[in-house]
Amino acid sequence: MLARLSATLLFAALAIPALHAATLAPTPPMGWNSWDAYGFTINEKDFKANVRVLRGLRKYGWNYAVIDEGWYFKDPLAQPNARVYNLDADGRLIPDPARYPSAAAGDGFKPLADWVHAQGLKFGIHILRGIPKESVRKNLPIANGAYHAEDAADTSDVCPWDNGNYGVRDDAAGQAYYDSIIELYAKWGVDFLKVDCISSHPYKADEIRMIAKAIRKSGRPIVLSLSPGPTSLSHAEEVGEYSQMWRIANDIWDGWTFRGPFPKGLLSAFDNLAKWSQYAKPGNWPNADMLPWGSLRPHPGWGPPRQSRLTQDEQRTQFTLWSIARSPLILGANLTQLDGFTRSLITNREVIALSQNGAGSHEVPLASDQAAQLRVWSAETGGSQAKRYIAVFNLTDAPLQKDLDWKVLLGSQASHAYYDVWNRKQVASAQALHVDLPPHGCALLRLAR
Repeated sequence: MLARLSATLLFAALAIPALHAATLAPTPPMGWNSWDAYGFTINEKDFKANVRVLRGLRKYGWNYAVIDEGWYFKDPLAQPNARVYNLDADGRLIPDPARYPSAAAGDGFKPLADWVHAQGLKFGIHILRGIPKESVRKNLPIANGAYHAEDAADTSDVCPWDNGNYGVRDDAAGQAYYDSIIELYAKWGVDFLKVDCISSHPYKADEIRMIAKAIRKSGRPIVLSLSPGPTSLSHAEEVGEYSQMWRIANDIWDGWTFRGPFPKGLLSAFDNLAKWSQYAKPGNWPNADMLPWGSLRPHPGWGPPRQSRLTQDEQRTQFTLWSIARSPLILGANLTQLDGFTRSLITNREVIALSQNGAGSHEVPLASDQAAQLRVWSAETGGSQAKRYIAVFNLTDAPLQKDLDWKVLLGSQASHAYYDVWNRKQVASAQALHVDLPPHGCALLRLAR
């Protein structure tokens, strides 16, 4: 009897992580990240000001508040080689108390996370993979173990675009280091962890697995978001096993196209999302990057302070594409300077519902002569009143009018009526779909099933 009971308890204990992994991020995460408006400079006062606005958007589904890179810098505007990092006695990064006064008592981000939770929201932070060079230089101990920083560090491995950390060895010391920082974040109350320089440039499979293992050991349900992109399709199964979000593109900023590999423009997302759509499912969300809308100031992570350079049509296109393709929806705007148009987008319940409840999302194949001008996506929602959505996008720099065959779009030649979501009007049944789109614009159509 005792043996059977022990076996039952062991099975239950082993089943808990699997059940937890299956239910974490059941829909594409929605929230706000500080990078696009504040870059390294976000502080507690500005963060709380944005969270107060986010609290008012919670009823629409926006619920993650994420502090991006640099929360541990004493001077966030210092040149890279002059940056001073705040570390605890165990070599772990901690918030700068001058910028985050609630951390001055020694509890790190816990007081701030508790405040975010009291607003009914979830709290997230950004880290760069690896171990701080300063921890290694001082050979600080790793918490809860017999190892020191030198034991965990791979000094031959440095992120090519941020040299503040060394990589972490794939051994017991390396795992002990990741266990130590994730244990700290769990005590703080972190719900979302964005880890950078890990999903590409280069892809670090060992560190992804170590971080995921540390999260499981912590016992806290922390969404793991891998960055930057593009993650290779060859790693799709692996990133899906160990994380809930992974970037499928390099940083996307507020332009239709850009020259060179960085940054990327909105146009590039069409091919990326089409390639990755088959991997979007509960707990796994290919991430097309943030939404650089509204006020990108006072210190955006790239470029000068500005109002988003995306046109209103381009912003509708981005929101529609991200939603029908079920990419996570992470706002980049300074929410304290939220303009009316951006607010109208992020409070559109139907488009958000498509993001959160859609299924079977895929790009509709078109003839090659049409595909150069148009992209079409289809998705469905379930339930007793299931709906089908069609989104049509104009990729050209000029207005575009087209008649599209319903058989190509839906596999049926029958006439169809539909509701034009963005223009809020019912359109009578017709034998073909007529679209009249502005440059870089879109149409989102709801068809009753």
